[in-house]
Amino acid sequence: MNRGIWDDIKKEIALRIDAEPSLKDYLESLILSKNNIIEATAAILASKLNNDALSSVDLYHIIFAAYDNDADIQKKLINDIVFFKENDPACKYLSTPLLFYKGFQGLAAFRSSNILWKAERHTMALFIQNRSSEVFGVDIHPAATIDSPVMIDHATGVVIGETARIDKNVSIFQGVTLGGHSFTQEDRHPKIHEGVSIYASSTVLGNVQVGKNSIVAAGSLVLEDVPADSTVAGIPAKKIK
Repeated sequence: MNRGIWDDIKKEIALRIDAEPSLKDYLESLILSKNNIIEATAAILASKLNNDALSSVDLYHIIFAAYDNDADIQKKLINDIVFFKENDPACKYLSTPLLFYKGFQGLAAFRSSNILWKAERHTMALFIQNRSSEVFGVDIHPAATIDSPVMIDHATGVVIGETARIDKNVSIFQGVTLGGHSFTQEDRHPKIHEGVSIYASSTVLGNVQVGKNSIVAAGSLVLEDVPADSTVAGIPAKKIK
């Protein structure tokens, strides 16, 4: 499947070039000149996250080398892209998240910083976290645990803490915070189980469980465990379904 998805993305890019010839060099350098989704994602992130400290070439090599230490990274990146395509009605093409969605790019940047964090390269991991927060508006601690696929839609203002865990098939919308409410080093952030949707401007605080296939309505404040297959809403959030 991975090869087929990559081939489909390249076909879409060729059509984008036909539609917008002025972007030809940009799209060829970031996508068509690359051999796979890993190289393309690293190139796109490097083009956006570079600054006076690290050039885009330096960052490309750092991010690509990090990805190279995760045998499943290609699968994770492609799963995230496909999940966006299947769950966001505005996403018509597989190449759209890769090129234009801050949520995918912020998550992809996190995946590189998470690998670096696990390799004890904490300073570089935090550098990428900081740049990702500045550029994409997504602030994910490198030590967080995020399965694949996951969709962070629109992404602006999303904050995910150090000991948070997010399982697969989770959708998170803009302005969501998965935060702690203590200043200790304990396991202090939320655990979001498979199939959960957390809608815009919601806050989940503390080491609480949001059960499988649950929904957190927009603008909610979750301070207690949410049962599986339920909907919660309000401040503080209460079960409504």
